[in-house]
Order: sequence, then C-alpha cells, then structure tokens
Amino acid sequence: MSGPQVAIDLGRIERNARTIVDRCALSGIKVFGVTKGTCGMPQVARAMLRGGVAGVAESRFENIRRLRDSGINAPIMLLRSPPMARVEEVVRTVDISLQSELATIRELSRIAERMGRVHDIMLMIDLGDLREGIWPNDLVPTVEQIMALKGVRIAGIGTNLGCFGAIMPTEENLGQLVAHAYKAERLSGARLDWISGGASSSLTLLLEGRLPAGINNLRVGEAILQGGVETFRETPWAELEPDACRLTSDIIEVKLKPSRPILAMARNLSPSSGNTGWLPKAS
Repeated sequence: MSGPQVAIDLGRIERNARTIVDRCALSGIKVFGVTKGTCGMPQVARAMLRGGVAGVAESRFENIRRLRDSGINAPIMLLRSPPMARVEEVVRTVDISLQSELATIRELSRIAERMGRVHDIMLMIDLGDLREGIWPNDLVPTVEQIMALKGVRIAGIGTNLGCFGAIMPTEENLGQLVAHAYKAERLSGARLDWISGGASSSLTLLLEGRLPAGINNLRVGEAILQGGVETFRETPWAELEPDACRLTSDIIEVKLKPSRPILAMARNLSPSSGNTGWLPKAS
C-alpha cells in the first residue's frame, strides 16, 4: 500500500440505501441520495440508485458534471443556490435546485425561457438554523413574485436543519414546514411535488413515528454512507451496515498523553498550522 487509501463497499451502500428507502416508503417519503461525501463518485451514485433512491443530490458542479459524463440520467438535485455565472449550467444539467434568493430565481427563469425550458426549484425556508432560506414572513410575497416568472416552477418547499446552527429537526419546526408548504399550494393553486423535511438528521423522527404527515422527501447521504450514524444520532440503526467507507493508513505514533498541552502557550505561526496572519513581513 502506498499512502492512505479509502475503500468503499458499494454493496453496503446499496443495501443501506435500500433499507432507508423501504422504511421511508412506508410513510410516503421518497429519498434523494446525497453523493457529495464521496465527491460525486458515479459508482456510489449507481449503488444508491440500485438501492432505490429517487434521484441523486449534489452540491458541487464538478461532481454533477462527473455524474452526467458517466452516463447517469437519473434526476439530479442541486443542493445549493448557484452563482450568477453558473445559472445556465444549472438549467442545462440538473432537474431541480434548492433556491432562496429572488435575484437568482429571476436569472434562472430568464435563462430557462431563453432555452425553451421551465426549471424546477425547491424554495427553501429558514426555520431557525440560519443556513439558508427565506424567512417565513416573506413566504407570501416571495411565492407571488415567483409565480409571475415563466421560466421557473415551484416544485417543492424545503428546509435545512442540523447544519449551520445545529438546530435539531422537531415535530414543531417540521410541522411549520408542512404548514408553509400548504400555504404555498393555496397561493399557487397547484400541488407541490416535494415537501422536503431535511437530511439524515430527520430520520430519527421518522423512526420514532414523529415525523409530521405531509413530508414526502428527505435528502440522505450521511446515514447511507455511515451506516445510520448521523449528526444527532450516535447509535446506528441495527438494520444498517457500518464500514461502507474505510480509511486505511500507516499509524506513525501511538502514545498515551494528557489531553491538553502543558504550561505557557503561544500562537502557532508555523506554515503547516495555517495561522500565518501574524508573521512579520520582509522589509
């Protein structure tokens, strides 16, 4: 072996995906398999698809290109709002994208109209995690403005939890999400394809039977890749297989030492530490 290596067991990923997909299906929930944890590896995406996920979810454009270039034609969801310079790439390569900024949505509509298409968006609502999304008070005017655009369609309402602010998914905040989705349906006069209740961190509520009715989509990567261990769950599902991804490397040193450094401490200015902001400049 030359250097550290990551071994990926595609069979375990497929079986983990199947277990989660089947459990979610009992509650009318479809799963998008998140592949960003493996840099959009087509082999991983195919294993998830064999496991029954409805589509693939990705956050990086280079990963999406890798998936498409490998021949994957399954629906792909973009897990981020794009910079303006890459809006056309979004319309060309993905089926649905998570959006929260009106300026970007307007540009998506303009590009999609020019290309003779209608791009599906999932309008994200911030329920307290503060990562992304419109504030709930802005839902009505935002939906009304999007409805006036011909090149985009609100295909879903979603949220992110357990991320920037480490806010746990609960019956209360996900219940609010469902209420906001129903309000958007009344405003638009059309039924939403997706009410997306978050990621792997929402699976605990599902297993406990406390996930609010109406949620029909989850974006799951961590639980599939790590055998059920996710942000708020240290004990894995018994039905899922661990060690789907294994890092192997030489161990250079093993010693039993205190957990904190001893005596006076200075700022580490070595280049390897990354803390180079205070290094003196050459005269």
